[in-house]
Amino acid sequence: MASAARSASRAFLRSTPATSSFRPAVRSSRFVLPAQGFRASSRRGYASEAGQGKSSNGLLWAGLAVAGGAGAFFYLNAGDSVSSKEFVPAQKDYQKVYDEIARRLADETDYDDGSYGPVLVRLAWHASGTYDKETGTGGSNGATMRFAPESDHGANAGLKLARDFLEPIKKQFPWITYSDLWTLAGACAIQELGGPAIPWRPGRQDKDVAACTPDGRLPDATKDHKHVRDIFYRMGFNDQEIVALMGAHALGRAHADRSGFDGPWDFSPTVFTNEFFRLLLDEKWQQKKWNGPTQFTDKSTGTLMMMPTDIAMVKDKEFKKHVDRYTKDSDVFFKEFSDVFVKLLELGVPFTTKAEDRYVFKTSE
Repeated sequence: MASAARSASRAFLRSTPATSSFRPAVRSSRFVLPAQGFRASSRRGYASEAGQGKSSNGLLWAGLAVAGGAGAFFYLNAGDSVSSKEFVPAQKDYQKVYDEIARRLADETDYDDGSYGPVLVRLAWHASGTYDKETGTGGSNGATMRFAPESDHGANAGLKLARDFLEPIKKQFPWITYSDLWTLAGACAIQELGGPAIPWRPGRQDKDVAACTPDGRLPDATKDHKHVRDIFYRMGFNDQEIVALMGAHALGRAHADRSGFDGPWDFSPTVFTNEFFRLLLDEKWQQKKWNGPTQFTDKSTGTLMMMPTDIAMVKDKEFKKHVDRYTKDSDVFFKEFSDVFVKLLELGVPFTTKAEDRYVFKTSE
């Protein structure tokens, strides 16, 4: 069931010549079945506790058992007797979660420019970008943005909308952790909005409030290239990977009541393209005269926006050479963005599976 907004986006992509910078990369349909451990919950909400059931013979079953690195989810059979059935989610189970996220993206088009996709990408990004390679803390493993103070950090303003959007899906699939759900939603949004395939694997475990990270680990868009490097180097990224990740600004817009900035980065904020780089390089950007933080607007239309950290991508010669590459070749950008986005989503996660066990989800029709 495709929405009008997504149908228009896909029609736009289909009608665009193969040589255009809007051309999406070819997706892979390869699936690999990973073994993974998880915690199950039958309750809606942010808790990750397991439920309990009691049989007629007096045996008390834990709602969740962990054995051999694989999670177990117990079902109650009809009747008075209770039997256990170990449930280890397979590719098809995660595909069902993906499909439900995609369905809701298609059906609920009353947000911003017609899609919740961009804010789901931001949720996955901000949940993962708190990683510190020196201490091994932060990252997507934990989903600690469920709790204050992390949920109240300035960089996370507005992300409750994304978390709430995913709550009905968590209720429908209680066996998936929030940590896996949020990152899967980010991968889904990239693919459904015309972006590259994002290989993904499960294995993240939810943590409690004690694991919340301190404020200041995410980029401050008012700063310069030195700050950008400090933030991303802490996570373990290099200059090329930093620029590739900045390409996510092809999607969505800034909101004055959240970040203080206002406006979209390009003219197609619900379609994943390399236009962010082309506009950054080709347009003439001038400082906007307003009461908000320093931001830049395009001289041609005055409707687009760039932040100081965006402009730093063309002011710094090491960053700019990658902006040049991505402007000239959409396929190169798509490939390198996919690689670094996968890396971002996996920072600090103690997977029991190998990288080759990742799988790519089929996109909706």
